[in-house]
Amino acid sequence: MPTSRRPVEHAAAWLRLTKNTLEKMRVQGRGPAYRKHGRYVRYHIEDLVEFSQASKRRSTSDAD
Repeated sequence: MPTSRRPVEHAAAWLRLTKNTLEKMRVQGRGPAYRKHGRYVRYHIEDLVEFSQASKRRSTSDAD
């Protein structure tokens, strides 16, 4: 597997989330971009980085 693609378990670990949380976020449209390859969901590392950067906050009062 190319190093830029991650299965759900690896992507969740990279984001420090549980697999179930990442799956729920995907269903709700709140998670990082993903790709479907047949029945498999894959996350590209670039999309995980982008998602993480977009989630950056400086204060607890920052808007979601």
